[in-house]
Amino acid sequence: MPAVAPRAVFVTRDTDYELLIARHATRGQVRFFLESRGQRIEEIDARHARFHEALMQARAAVPADWRQALVRRPDLDRFLFAPDDVVVAVGQDGLVANVAKYLGAQPVIGVNPAPDLYDGVLARVAVERLAPLLPASLAGAARVEHRTMVQAVLDGGERLLALNEIFVGHRGHQSARYRIETAGAAEDQSSSGLIVASGTGVTGWARAIGEATGLTLRIGPEESAVGYWVREPFPSVATSTGLRAGKLTGAPLAVTSRMNEGGVVFADGIEQDFIAFDWGRRVELAPASRTLNLVVG
Repeated sequence: MPAVAPRAVFVTRDTDYELLIARHATRGQVRFFLESRGQRIEEIDARHARFHEALMQARAAVPADWRQALVRRPDLDRFLFAPDDVVVAVGQDGLVANVAKYLGAQPVIGVNPAPDLYDGVLARVAVERLAPLLPASLAGAARVEHRTMVQAVLDGGERLLALNEIFVGHRGHQSARYRIETAGAAEDQSSSGLIVASGTGVTGWARAIGEATGLTLRIGPEESAVGYWVREPFPSVATSTGLRAGKLTGAPLAVTSRMNEGGVVFADGIEQDFIAFDWGRRVELAPASRTLNLVVG
């Protein structure tokens, strides 16, 4: 029986033009909507065309004897990745984070279709460099960063993974009430919620919180550690503010909900994929055993 040919799986998200068409139905309606707000459809058109040119160029770089698949971001939770796939995320850095939680040990190549628009922290490969990286990634010959991810395990057995951070709090951004426990210390808190971030995530939301509070933590992207930060903890006769930030390398951070309704846990900013976290529920947060295997050269 012949061996199955390797497969390159391309992951994309809709362009602004595609999202506008989905919302307004016709190009004419999109033009009217934009012009009524002082914007021009030609700019959206140009970015749309540029993205699809980069995607076409990326797909043309796949070896002729390989298979290909294309999956959109909203369909990731229904797509079956094979263990020997090479995953190519074409788009912004966030797309790499979105796909990471659905993978095992597959190598991921982040292709930046517009280096003048996107930072390229994770999607750092120019499309012109893709062709040699595909076979090298399959053979284990490419340089790879094994980036630590964050894991949340709830008492009901649900599990969330995130490349950047996991949020625990109230879905309406009201005060979140909970009990927090780490390294033998525990206290009841009322705050704007808390996040647990990886070494990748410390450059984003966690960085903003750390700079605002002076509570910065050094965590490398491949370090088997994560950090937690509490947002705006409020002291009262029933709540404390002693546990505001810290680094987790061994025992998990445990959080028990004291919210009658509206409590949520979600990953990497995808609020609609939350897990309910109402009164009495417990979640443990720690570095995940799984990593993102990011091909960088």
